[in-house]
Amino acid sequence: MQEPVQTSGGLSLICRVDTLLCALPLECVIETTRPLPVKPVAGTADFVLGLSIIRGSAVPIVDAGRLLSGARSSPTRFVMLRVGERRVGLAVDSVLGVRSVGSVALGELPPLMRGADAEVVSAIGALDAGLLLVLSAARIVPGELLASLQKEALAS
Repeated sequence: MQEPVQTSGGLSLICRVDTLLCALPLECVIETTRPLPVKPVAGTADFVLGLSIIRGSAVPIVDAGRLLSGARSSPTRFVMLRVGERRVGLAVDSVLGVRSVGSVALGELPPLMRGADAEVVSAIGALDAGLLLVLSAARIVPGELLASLQKEALAS
């Protein structure tokens, strides 16, 4: 049985993606920025918008809407995340702020959501009467895909 998820101190950055609320553990968040131009990269997963130059480095940008629901979003913010030694930008509809998300409000994933495509969601719950998905920053982009995007960025 899966244990309820806790983030350090319980603090998470809360973002909106369409009608979903998403919590990103604050220790993984580097910063939020306005959306910058994104260059598409052929052959990537459909949830990868492409590469964007952020603070002088090419960073892969993931469309949170496509990742979570399959529908493209109209992002107003990029959330820069630390994924191991690399950075990834998550395109979200809006950033709502920092909240304490305790393990009391979170539960394990239902069996139907435990497939490979849902690995990015580590727990579910409710926040202010809205569905809350706790995202695992380390699983948003698989390591092999990050490596191939890094090679593409170096070739550009």
